[in-house]
Amino acid sequence: MKKVSFAEFGGPGVLHLVDAEKPHAGPGRIRIAVRAAGVNPVDWRIREGQKLGAHPVELPSGVGLDAAGVVDEVGEGVEGVEVGDRVFGEGSSTYAEFAVLSAWARMPEGLTFEEAAGYPSVVETALRVIREVGVQPGQTLLVSGASGGVGSAVLQIARDRGITVIGTAGAANQDYLRSLGALATTYGEGWVERVRRLGRVDAALDLAGSGVIRELIDLTGSPEKVVSIADLGAPELGVRFSGVAGSVPAALATAVDLISRGKLHIPVEKSYTLAEAAAAHIDSQAGHSRGRRVIVV
Repeated sequence: MKKVSFAEFGGPGVLHLVDAEKPHAGPGRIRIAVRAAGVNPVDWRIREGQKLGAHPVELPSGVGLDAAGVVDEVGEGVEGVEVGDRVFGEGSSTYAEFAVLSAWARMPEGLTFEEAAGYPSVVETALRVIREVGVQPGQTLLVSGASGGVGSAVLQIARDRGITVIGTAGAANQDYLRSLGALATTYGEGWVERVRRLGRVDAALDLAGSGVIRELIDLTGSPEKVVSIADLGAPELGVRFSGVAGSVPAALATAVDLISRGKLHIPVEKSYTLAEAAAAHIDSQAGHSRGRRVIVV
């Protein structure tokens, strides 16, 4: 089979499409014929060799955590899923023709493989940071870098819970944020005052790592009311860096519920082939996305 792999840490150029043996589903796992794989910022952070404790890496390594596809092999002890089922979930080395998943759920009706691949890690992360920042119904949450995959999920999940959301993004994504129910403003010079004019901020999330931690602390009044998933220096300012996943099965169940109720939709901004994985990483690192990027197999 074909898979994307890297033998050294570095830039997008270390990614190569290689021939590899099919992995097998061990106990409690399933193997899928991958139809699409999600492209997440954690993918290129791991490729660069950033010290993310939740994702130790042995070289050479595959790439990717999220995927959607058709069940191809069922491991020992697995119940409730059969060969031929359409599933989406989280595993390892998902930029490949076949991958093993450790957490999965049946795809909701009407969802394409391309769309489904964009949800697993994104929804888990969104649920986790909303919980960790402690924002409650009736309060206001500021989301810095709100137009990407995690931001799109945060806005919709928060609104479903009765939380007011202020989102920052580039000028081209203002209408998109508003379509998700957010109060929107641009980043750049004067953004703090623009946020203040939109209302009081009870909690804030840094999803872009654009050097705004001090301003988020100022807007919320406390580093304890800010959580970052993108700025590794956040703890130096007393802000929690959230990088360890919670329950992925629970997040997938929540995703299925929200999607089925029409409360969550994350558009696919761009698709790539396996051979274009480096380009996908370049675009992901550049930011300014609207929704998700995925690899189509």
